[in-house]
Order: sequence, then structure tokens, then C-alpha cells
Amino acid sequence: MDITDSPDDAYIGDESPPNLDELESPDVLLKGGSIRERLFDAVTGLRTPTKVSDIADRADCDTETARNYMKWFNEMGLVHCHDGRPVRYERNDAYFQWRRIDRIREDYSEREIVEALSDTIDQIEKYREQFDADDPDAVSLVEASQDMATEDAWKTLSEWKTLERRASLLDAARRDHPAFGSTPGHIDV
Repeated sequence: MDITDSPDDAYIGDESPPNLDELESPDVLLKGGSIRERLFDAVTGLRTPTKVSDIADRADCDTETARNYMKWFNEMGLVHCHDGRPVRYERNDAYFQWRRIDRIREDYSEREIVEALSDTIDQIEKYREQFDADDPDAVSLVEASQDMATEDAWKTLSEWKTLERRASLLDAARRDHPAFGSTPGHIDV
């Protein structure tokens, strides 16, 4: 298994889909755990600046408690605070990227990281040759669909983009110092 792959017991896609009626609703799941855990779960889903009252609703807690935790999360760097009336918060992607890189460093030796990076770069190079492009964003899905089914082309380009992100994370872990505040980018091979 690759360092950044999903666990072996994750849903692969060739099995029958799960019965969603048997699963607990997200509302039920979010109501379990401490307020801090519920707020952290809510924070991980913030993609746009969000009012504290909306965050409190998502975490099923009162607004004042959410406000106090959001100030603390802001001090820790988990969120960005957007001043104004009302104050809004959004997830700090750079923090979560740093945590992923830090976890890779904790869980794998430098040799394992380099081997995984090498394998990932080899896979990226195959996609570059297949599409005669340096980056998946440079490939038109319409043009790629001329050689394969649109869904297959989309899946292939998505896999390539995921490999680019994986290579960036592995390379940052290998360097032992992530470019904090930056986003994973294109890897030259």
C-alpha cells in the first residue's frame, strides 16, 4: 500500500454499494463526542467563511461556546478569522496540509518516503507521456474523450492530479520542512 493510499478495508468500488439506510445520519454522528470534537469536525468542513452561529448549529452547541472555541482554533492556526459583522471563520488548508506532511514523517522512514515518491513520479511520467502534457490541468477533457470514454478520461485525469498532490506532499515530507502556507503544486520530474 502506498503511503498516501486509502486503507485496504476502504470501499474500492467493485463491491456492491453500501446500504445508506443502515448508516447513521451525519447529524446523529456529530452529536456524539465532546463539544470540542464536534466543533473540530465542523471546522474541517468549512470551505467558505462561515458565521459562528452556523458553525454552532453544525456542531450542536450554543453560539457563545462555539465563539470561544473558534477564537482558540484561530490562535492555533486551524482556521482563518474574517473580521466584520458578523465575524466569519473558514478552515486553514495550510494547517491541514502541514498536519498531513507531519503524519507522513511520523509514520514512515525517509527511505520509505523516497521510495513512495519515486514510484509516484514514475506514475506521473506515464500520464505525461500518455497525454503529451506536463500537467493534468493542461489536458482538455473533451480532447481526452476522443481516445477513451469521457468517464474514463475524467477518472484518469483525476488520478493524475491526485498523484501530483501526493508527490508534492511526499517531497515536502522528504525535505523535512513543508512550504507552510503553500498548496501542493506541480512536480518537475
